[in-house]
Amino acid sequence: MAITPTRQSALTDAPPEGGVRPSYVSALVLLGTLFFMWGFITVINNTLLPHLRSVFELSYTQTTLIESVWFIAYFFASIPSAKLIERIGYKKSLVVGLLIMAAGAVGMTVAASIPSYGVTLVMLFVIASGITLLQVAANPYVAVIGSPETASARLNLVQALNSAGTMLAPLFGAYLILGRSTSGTAKSGAVFTQAERLADAQSVVLPYVLVAIVLVILAVVIARFPLPAMGTSTSRMAKADRKNHSLWKHRNLVFGIPAIFIYLIAEIGVANLFVNFVSQPQIADLTHEQAGRYLTFLWGFMMIGRFAGSFIMQKIPAETVLAAFSIGAFVVMLVTVFTTGPLAMWALILVGLFHSIMFPTIFTLGIKGLGPLTEEGSGLLIMAIAGGALVVVQGQIADAYGLQTSFLLTAACELYILFYALWGSKATEIAAVPGQPLEE
Repeated sequence: MAITPTRQSALTDAPPEGGVRPSYVSALVLLGTLFFMWGFITVINNTLLPHLRSVFELSYTQTTLIESVWFIAYFFASIPSAKLIERIGYKKSLVVGLLIMAAGAVGMTVAASIPSYGVTLVMLFVIASGITLLQVAANPYVAVIGSPETASARLNLVQALNSAGTMLAPLFGAYLILGRSTSGTAKSGAVFTQAERLADAQSVVLPYVLVAIVLVILAVVIARFPLPAMGTSTSRMAKADRKNHSLWKHRNLVFGIPAIFIYLIAEIGVANLFVNFVSQPQIADLTHEQAGRYLTFLWGFMMIGRFAGSFIMQKIPAETVLAAFSIGAFVVMLVTVFTTGPLAMWALILVGLFHSIMFPTIFTLGIKGLGPLTEEGSGLLIMAIAGGALVVVQGQIADAYGLQTSFLLTAACELYILFYALWGSKATEIAAVPGQPLEE
């Protein structure tokens, strides 16, 4: 959406050529740690899930329900988060979000001490709710620290830090959760006694105590840090400015919302079931601890893909790149389903490379040309992240037809992304209302 001079001056007083004002560099670094932490904590689930499956003797449906609860929190917590920010401000909301996450982490230690599957679900919902509040509050801060012309560069930077968190989390989880438990170091199919399962549950305590401590320290630092005042820079446009526009006339948004929803099913399904899949005797015959280390490659490829995709899109249209990556993802998922051994494992790892650009590219294409409706459209695309909750469907397929077969659902998701890239992402030509530019 085009920014008027008045609105631009409200966004920042940074010099245009400066990118980031020297006095704001430390604030940007501090905010980057938030992106790192919520990426880190989110991906810890990928090593936590196979662990909990052994501790509580869960089916694949029950295992993926854990991640579904995580993404349901995105749906239910987003509107209350916006209301809270409106009431107490962005800075205090960042602090509250971190403290909510810390409370959930402490609750995870309680769930492990009981141990209780139900309490675990509740505490993961609490942590995800805190992350939702951080996401709603932190993004505007990143946008205003520095020149509006370099806002995208800053957002890409903190997203890279988010990727760093997702890449390091499997190593942390594999060492401190899977590596310290009987189920984590045993071969696939091993049977454990009740005493062994209870002992394994305790291995969750130390990692989440460490996470809680880090979150509380971050909350204290942010509470005392002089973050820039937001003012009215992120206020939504008045209804009078939007009354002549309709979101549903924009094909790229209408098909973009389900594209985000469906993509999340694919990404989360791969990440959540990766450890269980590669641990199988016919695939790589690894312990859960060893498989957790290979999960790092999956997220590492996602980081590489984001950097590579950013460079490629400077020369090739985004929708063309998205189409090529969706075809690549579809092919490697077929290899995953119909082959065995290391080939199937590395095919599943390689899908991380092809998934890397999908979310940001779909999001960008989805809001293209929305003009004064950009903020509403963005909100709907963010709400679509709740699609990750439907990973439970893949769990049900795995229980009914086998884990390897369940990845056909992922392949089907890639085909919808291909459809969106080739046709659904084409922006609808809408006549502009005088004084209301439609192009971003």
